Amino acid sequence: MSVQWNSDTYPQRPTLTARDWLRVIWRAAALGGLVFGGLAVLLLCRLFERPLCGLRRPVTPYITQFVCRGAFLILGITLHVRGAPMTARGAVVANHSSWLDIFALNAGKRVYFVSKSEVADWPGIGWLARATGTVFIERNRAQAKSQTEIFEARLLAGHKLLFFPEGTSTDGLRVLPFKTTLFQSFFADGLREALSIQPVTLRYKAPEGIDSRVYGWWGDMDFAPHLLATLGLACQGEVEVIYGTPLKVAEFTDRKALAKACEEAIRQALLLESPVSW
Repeated sequence: MSVQWNSDTYPQRPTLTARDWLRVIWRAAALGGLVFGGLAVLLLCRLFERPLCGLRRPVTPYITQFVCRGAFLILGITLHVRGAPMTARGAVVANHSSWLDIFALNAGKRVYFVSKSEVADWPGIGWLARATGTVFIERNRAQAKSQTEIFEARLLAGHKLLFFPEGTSTDGLRVLPFKTTLFQSFFADGLREALSIQPVTLRYKAPEGIDSRVYGWWGDMDFAPHLLATLGLACQGEVEVIYGTPLKVAEFTDRKALAKACEEAIRQALLLESPVSW
């Protein structure tokens, strides 16, 4: 069982009024139509993309990116992007606050998530994850070698694999110590000299007068109430995606040093930098 970060208090969200419920309904309908309509188009494209291109996905990531950008328009959340996604071969790591992170990270960069194997069996979310090329991993030492081989194949195919080294989500106001296990894959023969890792920071700003942690989803929070509360907000906030300087794996002695450098870069961007135009 994965360890969850928790806190003693949870954000107080406004009680939904009749007008808020109408907002929830139309936003949910529009978001559902966009997501599952995009999924249908993606699966249709994969019928041709898979046999022609194998592991490479020259078309379908653009569909995912379009859907995720559209999701923020429907939600009314302003998306800011600072810095540039790296073009070099490698992977991406980010801090983790909410299910909204998935949309924010896909909107700015064509990436493939690394997720725990249980997610593959979740209704709805599991289908979307599999269709968009998510790599599922098991917390099992016996599977370590085969999982490393999968990582290598995807990275050498040019895929930007993205994972959350904290191992859990938080309230968005902090960065937890990074777990280093997955970083070991980047030190394999044939990969270390070729790869870079880009730290990416997600910063959320709540609407004025609303708890600053309103977009955070952590601990034993249920998904449905959090989704309804987010859909029902009359005034939405903002999210900023900050692309940091890529770090060359070859310049680090081991996975712990690389993980520490990524953690510090993300923590500095989250806690010390002033958001642009906020």
